[in-house]
Amino acid sequence: MDTTLRDGEQTSGVSFTETEKLNIAKLLLEDLKVDRIEVASARVSDGEFKGASNIFEWAAEHGFLERIEVLGFVDGNQSLNWIKSAGGKVINLLTKGSLKHCQLQLRKTPEQHIADIKGVLDIADSMGIRANIYFEDWSNGMRNSPEYIYQMLDSLKDTHIDRFMLPDTLGILNHEETYTFCFDIKQRYPNQNFDFHAHNDYDLATANVFSAIKAGITGIHTTLNGLGERAGNVPLSSVIGIVKDHFKYDMNVDETKLYKVSKFIESFSGIRIPANKPLIGENVFTQTSGIHADGDQKDNLYFNDLLPERFGRKRQYALGKMSGKASIMKNLEDLGIELDKEEMKKITEKVIELGDKKETVTKDDLPYIISDVLKSEKIVEKIKIVNYSLSVAEGLRSMATLRIEINDKIYQETASGDGQYDAFMIALWRIYDRLEKAHPILKDYIVTIPPGGKTDALVECAITWEFKGKTFNTRGLDSDQTIAAIKGTIRMLNIIETFK
Repeated sequence: MDTTLRDGEQTSGVSFTETEKLNIAKLLLEDLKVDRIEVASARVSDGEFKGASNIFEWAAEHGFLERIEVLGFVDGNQSLNWIKSAGGKVINLLTKGSLKHCQLQLRKTPEQHIADIKGVLDIADSMGIRANIYFEDWSNGMRNSPEYIYQMLDSLKDTHIDRFMLPDTLGILNHEETYTFCFDIKQRYPNQNFDFHAHNDYDLATANVFSAIKAGITGIHTTLNGLGERAGNVPLSSVIGIVKDHFKYDMNVDETKLYKVSKFIESFSGIRIPANKPLIGENVFTQTSGIHADGDQKDNLYFNDLLPERFGRKRQYALGKMSGKASIMKNLEDLGIELDKEEMKKITEKVIELGDKKETVTKDDLPYIISDVLKSEKIVEKIKIVNYSLSVAEGLRSMATLRIEINDKIYQETASGDGQYDAFMIALWRIYDRLEKAHPILKDYIVTIPPGGKTDALVECAITWEFKGKTFNTRGLDSDQTIAAIKGTIRMLNIIETFK
């Protein structure tokens, strides 16, 4: 059960629009094919109600309605009416999973709390709404008041509850405790269905999921990209590897769509995926060491079961001071460039030199390095900027005038835009449209400024482009952010001239 739209939205600074919520629900159910999703908390806001209603309306038309759940509260019929009005069919009822929460927060006895829960379950049954139960703070309950948990389960196990949800609400458990608690629950109540809900406060969420599955738990709650309150929830990407590769169990999740959907969530949430995030990070299928590239070239000696193709990715070989000839050869093969032994030696030395200076080198930089080092015709710059003028003024749209040389001919254009780079790009694409030249789509734009840098610090602008089914990156370096972006853009223009 994926709870990106409910628990994931509790990430500080994250709030999805109604349209984004509907699109995320579609991505989860249609593309990734997760079993269930949790999309809202009842009674939170008008926006939450509208967002849930849109999802339920779509789901009813496409056969997903029974797989969509909403968090509700022990409040008589209030949460249930909210869910029914929105069009929902399933409530995840939030109850107290520790004696301390029951007594101090609710100020009730366990017997009173159980009676209130049963009252809500009776109403849900009469309304045709299925119910699951969250035992909030269950992990502390098992640590400090297990008899309370057993009292709750003994009293509720014969009611119409589909699944009992066991959350490590504060992310306090380790893998040994998780196994012990989950195994004990499964042994005592073998006929009940249980979910485990892991938070990552001690960076043990993935290990705890492993232990829960080992103990016999068959339902796992996840979020995309590990979104969630505080340190987040266990990521779906981490759970896929555990279930499929370590336990050899089946999942309905389509792992080939994982990266694509994760990048959508990155865009919608504004929370960047760490470059080393397993399965979905930019660098996780990139070999850096030249020895590794050499081993892969000979017999895939440094491959494991997490093959990038499984997740819609491709293996890459980083360029830098750790690079050897094998790393460079792998990148040159992708570019369709062949060098002799002496040329390879010179290029390798140059790449290592740049890496020592902490400069970023990408595959798309190689033709330029080759041209510079070998003074060859391996690449010809067919497109050059002659000059440009940029202006910005308070309360006015930015302006850009551009003169550019394309295949020895000069073209000029002026445009306004929302910022100097936007104005520059509008002017540029007007020239391209006039010449009926295809141009790529800007997919991502990252600006990096050194920590503690001064106003004249060098800014690196990294831009991701998509063109004719290919995705590639270009970079520019300058003390002015806009000029850094323009440098990366001109490099892009020359790269796409080589595309067939």
